[in-house]
Amino acid sequence: MIGKRLLLRLVSLLAIVALTVAAAASAKTDGRATPSAKAATFKIGLVTDIGGLNDRSFNHLAYLGLQRAKVKLKVQTRVLTSSQNSDYIPNLASLAQQNYDLIIGVGFLMSDAVNTVAKRFPNTKFAIIDFPQAALPDKPTNVRGLLFREQEAGYLVGYLAGLTEKARKGPDVIGSVGGQKIPPVDHYIAGYKAGAKAADKNIKVLNAYSQSFTDLAACKEIALNQIAAGSHVEFQVAGGCGLGALDAAKQKKAWGIGVDADQAYLGRHMLTSALKKVDVAVYTTIQQVTKGKFKGGADTTFSVRNGGVGIGKISARVPKAFVTKIKQIQKRIATGKIKNIPTTV
Repeated sequence: MIGKRLLLRLVSLLAIVALTVAAAASAKTDGRATPSAKAATFKIGLVTDIGGLNDRSFNHLAYLGLQRAKVKLKVQTRVLTSSQNSDYIPNLASLAQQNYDLIIGVGFLMSDAVNTVAKRFPNTKFAIIDFPQAALPDKPTNVRGLLFREQEAGYLVGYLAGLTEKARKGPDVIGSVGGQKIPPVDHYIAGYKAGAKAADKNIKVLNAYSQSFTDLAACKEIALNQIAAGSHVEFQVAGGCGLGALDAAKQKKAWGIGVDADQAYLGRHMLTSALKKVDVAVYTTIQQVTKGKFKGGADTTFSVRNGGVGIGKISARVPKAFVTKIKQIQKRIATGKIKNIPTTV
C-alpha cells in the first residue's frame, strides 16, 4: 500500500513539473507574453549628422524626441554621433546589423548613406529627416521621409522682422546666414524673404552661406558683415554655426532670430525663432513603429496646419499689435489663405 501511495505521489509530482516547464516554454516563445515584454523588444537607433547633439537645434531636437519615446513608449534607444560625412554609412550599418527596429538618419546630408544602407538591409525600417523618400536614388520601400514646410516658419519670422524694421527710421535692411545651400536651408530663407517683403515692400534682405553647420566663427563673420551693411535683424539657418551669427547680433545690439528650436533663452536680443518640431516627428514615427503602423515608401510632412512648424516665443519688447498680426498671419497660412510661399533662393 505504501509503495502504491509513493508511486502516485511521484507521478503527481512529475506531472506538476511537466506542466510548469510547458508553461515557462510557452511564455518564452517570442518574448511577447506581456505588453511590457513586447515594448522591450523595440530598439530604436538615431544617427546624427555632423552638427552633433550640441547644436542646440536640429540634432538636439531629434535626440529629445528619442528620449521622450524612451520614457513614454519604453523602447530601447541608442545614439551614434557622426563627426564627418564618412561616418554615416558605418553608423547606420552598425545599427542595422544589430537588428534595430527603426533607424533614423538626421538630415538631408545623410540621404546617400540612408539609401545605401536601407537597400542593403531591406527588412529594417529607416526614416530620414529632411529628405523625400521618392528622391532617394534607389527609392527603397523600407524608408520613410520626414519633411517640413520650413518656408512657412520662415515666412512668419520674416513677416515679424519686416514689421519690426519698418517701424524703425532709416533704410530697412535685414539679413540671414545659411549653413550649406541645401533645400531645407533655402526653404527657410526663401520664406523669410517673402514674409519680410509682404510686411515691408521696401525692405532689403541680405543673405550668405557659411558652408558649415559647426564653424561659429564663420557664421559670426557673415553676420557682422551684414550688420555693417545696415542689417538690424539676423536670422540664423546654420545649426551650431548659426550661434555665432546670433552672438554677432547680441554684440552689435541687433535682433537675432533662432532656428528649429526656440532659442529665446539666448538673451534679450532674440526677436523670435523659426520652429521646426523635429522632436515631434521623431517621436511620432517611433510611436508608429510600436503600434505596427509604420509604412515605408512615402513621406510625412509637418506644417503650420498640423503644428509641425511655427514661430517661437516673441520678445516682450515687440509691440502687442505686431504679435496680434503674426497670429493672424499664422492662421491664414494654416487655412490656406496664404499659400505658394517660395522655397528657392
